[in-house]
Amino acid sequence: MAEGGRRHRAFIGSFTAAGGPGLVIADVRPADGALTLTGGLGSVPDPSYLALSPDGSMLYAVSETAEGAVAAFRVGGDKPEPAGPPVPVDGSGPTHLSLHAGHVLTANYGSGSVSAVPVRPDGTLAPAPSGQLQHTGSGPHDRRQRGPHAHQVQPDPTGRWAVSVDLGTDSLRVCTLDGGAPVLHREIALRPGSGPRHLAFHPDGEHAYVVNELTPTVTVCRWDAAVGSLKPLTEVPVLPGAPAGDAYPSGIVVSPDGRFVWTATRGEDVLSVLAVEGDGLRLTGTVPCGGHWPRALAEHGGFLYAANERSGDVTWFAVEERTGIPRYDGSVEVAAASCVVFG
Repeated sequence: MAEGGRRHRAFIGSFTAAGGPGLVIADVRPADGALTLTGGLGSVPDPSYLALSPDGSMLYAVSETAEGAVAAFRVGGDKPEPAGPPVPVDGSGPTHLSLHAGHVLTANYGSGSVSAVPVRPDGTLAPAPSGQLQHTGSGPHDRRQRGPHAHQVQPDPTGRWAVSVDLGTDSLRVCTLDGGAPVLHREIALRPGSGPRHLAFHPDGEHAYVVNELTPTVTVCRWDAAVGSLKPLTEVPVLPGAPAGDAYPSGIVVSPDGRFVWTATRGEDVLSVLAVEGDGLRLTGTVPCGGHWPRALAEHGGFLYAANERSGDVTWFAVEERTGIPRYDGSVEVAAASCVVFG
């Protein structure tokens, strides 16, 4: 479980409202990527998305409830220790969080907003957000796009900007922090009805890929960090043909060497492999995700991990170096699994 004196661990989030255990910890075997569950903590309802501090000593979790909150944990020992009570984010249904400029940013799906909670020097959270950015707008999908639905907020590679992805308004918002409050710098429109969900940056710092939930595609964008601007270039399918039934893409990951982009699609329950070709992507294949309803996707140590919500497991895959094709290697049971991060 340790390599060079360092312990490799995975932290798994789940939906307690659907029977999940809350926050779960697993040891990672670097040789083959295998996970061994070691414990957990169920004190926070619906910790559906997680993020680690840069030094790996603190773990932050959203509480994806109608009230909406974020919680901090110390994870230096064998078991997570709550570092203060959960902090309300003044937004409903937070689905994602990230660390940016001394704050935890949350994307609040229900209220369509982004909140910023200050992080103290010891890693604990201030008792209230220092600011919030309310999204506005709608899209053509009658049921899913009647209003804004912020699904992710992600810092850019330079750490100067943060980008929020809004499924309800078919747009991306580039933001800065001004006095601790998220401030809109630029809004970029994507194709109406695409339903953008998550974004991942390429290691070159010049491209970003947006996986769309309402259509099974990825939008390729050029990123200009000097001016904080995203330019949509092309939209590429993540499935080889028309889906037979439900097909809702969820997670997106770029390989560390920048050669491949992987996505997960719920309903079809597949992982897709897209080869990076200049300013474009090319779908090269799909493989079963090993479960049902893959909500999130992560890469660690040359392996891919899928958190499969409805089958209640986390599956892992070895990645063929030349082709980027994942090969199923194993799984662990985690009811209502929603996210996995590594530290």
